Amino acid sequence: MSAESDRPPHRVVVLALDGLLPFELGIPHRIFGRPKDAEGRHLYEVVTCSIRPPGPVGTDADFAIMVEHGPETLATADTVVVPASYELGPVFEEGVLTEDLAAALAHIRPGTRLASICTGVYVLAAAGYLDGRPATTHWADAENFQRLFPKVDVDPDVLFIDDGDVLSSAGVAAGIDLCLHMVRRDHGTAVANDVARRTVVPPYRDGGQAQYIERPVPDPQHTGTTTARAWALGRLHEPIQLRDMAAQEAMSVRTFTRRFREETGVSPGHWLTQQRVERARHLLETTDLSVDQVARGAGFGTAQSMRQHLQTALGVTPTAYRRTFRSGSGGTGVGESETYGGVGARR
Repeated sequence: MSAESDRPPHRVVVLALDGLLPFELGIPHRIFGRPKDAEGRHLYEVVTCSIRPPGPVGTDADFAIMVEHGPETLATADTVVVPASYELGPVFEEGVLTEDLAAALAHIRPGTRLASICTGVYVLAAAGYLDGRPATTHWADAENFQRLFPKVDVDPDVLFIDDGDVLSSAGVAAGIDLCLHMVRRDHGTAVANDVARRTVVPPYRDGGQAQYIERPVPDPQHTGTTTARAWALGRLHEPIQLRDMAAQEAMSVRTFTRRFREETGVSPGHWLTQQRVERARHLLETTDLSVDQVARGAGFGTAQSMRQHLQTALGVTPTAYRRTFRSGSGGTGVGESETYGGVGARR
């Protein structure tokens, strides 16, 4: 039996606070609870705890949840996730932790990966984890968050930020994007895409993509850009011109570009680059194609072009990326000291 198979699953501890949003509490369980290795063993173990001894925790809905683990469970975490709560009192109002919350967070071991969903970032900031670092939260809370925590570099316009050992996301669905990103960072695109497919959500939304603020819902009588995107995904290995994508929807380039940004939050060119990076990652992880062949298959044309794009997006070369995800357990696992925070990260 290999050392990889003997390794216990990565433990994710989710901190349930009074006033939590049940949907956001469920995100880590849904995303991290799915991945398995080639032998069918779970890659993560997900546990929920509160800042008090086991018992009920109130939610913002008309029901409470029963949490079976107390704050000492935080000491066992490899990753701690803090979902949003609307009853944080002094944390929201003054930017300081309550005694119970401070005592609970003191259990967290140095080096533990920390992540927040939506306003859960207030807890990380009040504990001092974000001083001098970038972070995001729901756009509606960003101004108050920056006022309370002037040492934090707040970006209210992105879906999530990966700063290595501390990650934060915007509201609600951005928590799904963040958790999928962590799975992708830990175990590669194939594992993350499988989780996304089973969860019936998009496998990848760039963290640098804008939050959807006051963006009108497209008129249902108007043609969208879905056909053009599907057409492009089937031809990533070929040169794709903006006018060719617009022609798939029988639109002018100007109209298509505006409609595309309304629907995806990014320009067609940015979207194409994202998809090609994802295709390159998949090929590097799952095939023995040469770097030149991967570059052509992903539509970058040359190895040099692909190398530049992966370096920008991931912070590593194609060869280094493949070595990480093709070693040991057949491509399922980033070493404890390795992080790939480029995609979705603040750059």
